[in-house]
Amino acid sequence: MAAPNIVNVATITGKTTGTAITTSGNNVASNSSSSGKVFKVNALYVSNIDGTNDANIDVDVVISGTAYSIASTVGVPADATLDVLSKPIYLEENQSLKLTASANGDIEAVCSYEEIS
Repeated sequence: MAAPNIVNVATITGKTTGTAITTSGNNVASNSSSSGKVFKVNALYVSNIDGTNDANIDVDVVISGTAYSIASTVGVPADATLDVLSKPIYLEENQSLKLTASANGDIEAVCSYEEIS
């Protein structure tokens, strides 16, 4: 099924996810291939919870298994937060938002989005 026409929406559900980001990468929002939904990602915050060391973050939109960079090797100082998105983005079916950190245990992310169907 294709993503819905967002002019004729039946349901909009607000969602917020949070996760620790690893060097292997984590999806903070993932729209399955047959969801019949589109996700409007409104906010993505990345926090470095390490009190001493800076860390880097990579943010990718993964489309049908291929990663496209939104932010590449962006430094997040110790005890600081980065607002990654200046404007919303949409995730269609079979797309996800993947984050990868330069060090395990340093970076956490919070993502706020609307699930539209």
